[in-house]
Amino acid sequence: MTFRPSRKRAGLAILAGPAALALMVTGCSSANEPDPQSTSGSGTLVAAITADPDTLFPWKATQFQAVNVLENIYGTLTQFDDELNVVPGLAEKWEPSEDGTQVTLTLRDGVTFHDGSEFDADDVKHSLDLIRDEATAAVAAASIGSVTDVEVVDPLTVTLTLSAPDAGLMANLANVNVAMLSSDDTEEDLNTEPNGTGAFVYVDRTPNQSIKLEANEDYWGDAASLSSLEFRIIADETSIVSALQSGDVQFAVLNDPLVAKTAEGSGISVVGTPQLSYHALQLNATKGALTDVNVRLAMQCAIDRQQVLDTAALGEGEVTGPITSPAFKSDPEARPCPERDLDKAKEYLAKAGMADGVTVKTIVSQGSYATSVNEAQNLQAQLAEAGITLDLEVLEAGAYVDRWIAADFEAAVALNGGRPDPDGMYGRYFPSTGNLNQVAGYNSPELDALFAEGKATMDADERKSIYDEISQHLEDNAAWIWLFTSYTYTATTDTVDGFTPMANGSLQNLRSTTVSN
Repeated sequence: MTFRPSRKRAGLAILAGPAALALMVTGCSSANEPDPQSTSGSGTLVAAITADPDTLFPWKATQFQAVNVLENIYGTLTQFDDELNVVPGLAEKWEPSEDGTQVTLTLRDGVTFHDGSEFDADDVKHSLDLIRDEATAAVAAASIGSVTDVEVVDPLTVTLTLSAPDAGLMANLANVNVAMLSSDDTEEDLNTEPNGTGAFVYVDRTPNQSIKLEANEDYWGDAASLSSLEFRIIADETSIVSALQSGDVQFAVLNDPLVAKTAEGSGISVVGTPQLSYHALQLNATKGALTDVNVRLAMQCAIDRQQVLDTAALGEGEVTGPITSPAFKSDPEARPCPERDLDKAKEYLAKAGMADGVTVKTIVSQGSYATSVNEAQNLQAQLAEAGITLDLEVLEAGAYVDRWIAADFEAAVALNGGRPDPDGMYGRYFPSTGNLNQVAGYNSPELDALFAEGKATMDADERKSIYDEISQHLEDNAAWIWLFTSYTYTATTDTVDGFTPMANGSLQNLRSTTVSN
């Protein structure tokens, strides 16, 4: 396989000037910014994904497959370039006030939604107000939690008032969970007929089979190099490789390194890319025996993370701490048991009054990503040696997401998306006010204070120190058990060209991909 350098060997060239400075950028522009109103291309690309998106409403999308589809349909105020620098999106520039408590955004002129209606400041206010509204249950509400007011200055100008300076705000606005929607649309409408400003227009959907898009000829930037794009649902990665070999599909992102090696051996082009996403055993500290920190620490000490990585992903990745954002990366050795220590694990269990053992009910997704069941079985075997029983419940992807969102689990084997800014990664999880704190299952006054400080601090070195403290607190309390980061493997036939993989797993570069049918 063709691998880009791993972060351990070379480091990722991400965030020229860390995300901490993103808010301070004035009159932002980018050499990669597309020319407006380009002509759309030709050719149809069929891309395989392993699960049918569980929603087409961008504000509630947590499933990787749903996010990958929706980021090709919807636009965001800012966006990331290939190296995850924050660059203009639907906002062509932004200007912070001197004290950092206001940001004025200048919107692009002439942008339209796919239904032909104009995008303007009213749509921005509508979108941001509803995302912040608790009744919406938007998964990224906390990502823009610093926004207290959205004022329409004129049709192309919006001023955001903040409760305090927010170093991560502009990076958070680049996520499709904060997509800009038309003020005329409802969640019910968009779950059946998506209407965005992105490079591709929704055409139709056959449940559990395919979602078809076509190029948006009125896209504000460089129009897609493809005339149409189909996401075809093929649940098994081995079957995806067969479809690539037969030419039924031309593109796929694989998670299983063994399948990726098989694909490359059959003549398919495979490129491995290290990811910011992280594998974890997510513990819900509000449930059952996990309310006792000693039980959680016992589990942490009983696990050899490298063994999980080697068993589930052939060693293709790195053992990780909580924060994978390159400018803020956690030290995986800075934890109570950096190496597996069964004696220490048993001491913690005895301290919890559970020397005879404990059972933890654990949900596992089958279909969301390829290594989940192998990870779960290895964790189960390792923990059993310490007297800890993982009672595994394997669920199909949609049922797993439903249980996860409802925090209906004691533990969950999870693959969570990483982000360039650590507030975007965890600001919605671990502060007590985070809209996904119920899912995280852990908070503390110390974390609340640290997260608030991390958002409000603009100095990059100071922010790094703050997030080091956050990481240490999470590890010392075994809020979750962080395991490893891994690769994704972009598999293409020889008819495909021009796709650039990204470390955040985005498929936004399908808009610059070509195919010779």
